[in-house]
Amino acid sequence: MKGKFITVEGIEGVGKSTNIEFIHQQLLAAGKDVVVTREPGGTPLGEAIRGLLLDPAYTGMDSTCELQLMFAARAQHLAQVIWPALDRGQWVLCDRFTDATYAYQGGGRGIDTGIIARLEDLVQGDFRPDMTLLLDVPVEVGLSRAGKRGELDRFEQEQVEFFERGRQAYLDMAQTYHGRYRIIDASRPLTEVQSQLQSLISLFMHDYTG
Repeated sequence: MKGKFITVEGIEGVGKSTNIEFIHQQLLAAGKDVVVTREPGGTPLGEAIRGLLLDPAYTGMDSTCELQLMFAARAQHLAQVIWPALDRGQWVLCDRFTDATYAYQGGGRGIDTGIIARLEDLVQGDFRPDMTLLLDVPVEVGLSRAGKRGELDRFEQEQVEFFERGRQAYLDMAQTYHGRYRIIDASRPLTEVQSQLQSLISLFMHDYTG
């Protein structure tokens, strides 16, 4: 039996790292063999590309260059990590995936989503996540949290309007793909956020694995 692919999405400062570890522990407790990974990254080549994408030294990077680097890292990630793990029956929990490209390069940068969709089809075919958990907070809350983590990366240095467009793109996708999207109010206290996540993960495992 193939494994399941769960992605966790959201703008900066929504608490992805903390909550991904919580989800990981929930899946392990249910007896799942889990691979935790991230985008961009997940492979040695992908992590090298991630370094280029996040480095503030490349603030002037062309948006089309940025888009293609995202998909270059993704192609390697799928081929080397995600697809082999799913074929082995493992579950894959990924910190961001292609929806982040629609949010950041599409919504944030203003790249035509048709261009993104063509690259998505080229790299992924019809492969999509089984469930996407969107951790949602108002932009000012997320950026305030992100600012407390230390030095900001190239994306975190963007203007508020960039993240407003990105957040709206996420919310639009959640409405369009409501079958796989689950929205979590990540502005709530952590215990409440994780209670929501625990319920969603339990329901997903019941519905999809019996």
